[in-house]
Amino acid sequence: MNVLDNFTKLVWTFLTFIRSDNITILSIGFGDGLIGRFTLDQLRILVTIADTGSFSAASRQLHRAQSSISQAIATLEGIQGVQLFDRSGHRPMLTTIGRILVEQARSTLDSAARFEAIAASAKSGVEAELAIAIDPLVPSDACIDSLQALNLEFPQLSLSFFTEGLGGAERRLRQGVADIALCTLLPTVPDDLTAFPLTNIKLIPVVAAAHPLAQHARGLSVSDINQHIQLVLSGPNNGPNYGVISTRKWRFVELSRRLDFLLSGLGWCRMPEKMVRTLIEAGQLLQLTIEDDPEEHKPDLIIYAAHQREQVLGPAAAWLLNDLRQRLSK
Repeated sequence: MNVLDNFTKLVWTFLTFIRSDNITILSIGFGDGLIGRFTLDQLRILVTIADTGSFSAASRQLHRAQSSISQAIATLEGIQGVQLFDRSGHRPMLTTIGRILVEQARSTLDSAARFEAIAASAKSGVEAELAIAIDPLVPSDACIDSLQALNLEFPQLSLSFFTEGLGGAERRLRQGVADIALCTLLPTVPDDLTAFPLTNIKLIPVVAAAHPLAQHARGLSVSDINQHIQLVLSGPNNGPNYGVISTRKWRFVELSRRLDFLLSGLGWCRMPEKMVRTLIEAGQLLQLTIEDDPEEHKPDLIIYAAHQREQVLGPAAAWLLNDLRQRLSK
């Protein structure tokens, strides 16, 4: 036997032929010939028998003659070369391999149903996938509520997320990787982006109760805190930054990680007021009053929903954008 004969004995080729409601999966192997053939209809019958407990109950549920139910299972057993049911008792019982193949049949039927649903959704013009980039300062609650609503409205839509440091969402948008960016746009909205303001974020200077700055939280000057570590939320290439005044800076990409360091007393920083309000009330954090703070009279940060100006949003992206604007405007 030559090398080619050995190769063909080891390698199997699987061909799939798809029909609208009756997908036939044909398996063909080199050397040993035809392996098997089955249809979604046969798998559906197998699962229905397992769920209802008998051939007769399956025939009633599927509105089919019991003889056709029995024939479908017999054909499936014959082609696959396995016994799905033990027929020695009063009623057929699933064999061990039968129970295993029922679960495989469920998975195959679910995949086929999702295949058809996605195809139908795409045919109607809905995106197959939506990529969303989110800056760390974007509040999660409203986003989660909108995304839950989006999932109900477009159940076949696949979502992917990019969560990076400040400026990361805008960068993903420009790269064409993200369809929508939820982000701050500093210092202004670029001309090549279409951006809708969603909400304002008020950042306040805070420090842990055990930090030395907490002893003089109400009467600090910039020079007082200049030598203390400022925990800075940053992005790629250490920019952009907001409200940095200390000469000693520790940079973070993740807001939650920075909060951990803040609570541990390793430095001070500016945090979204809503995020730290309960920690302040609990005495874990103290709000600093910086008398000559250059950021004190600046407007709050604006969170935008943005997309590339030349991009035409699909139905799901447009729906999400509108829902976010409605929720966050309240």
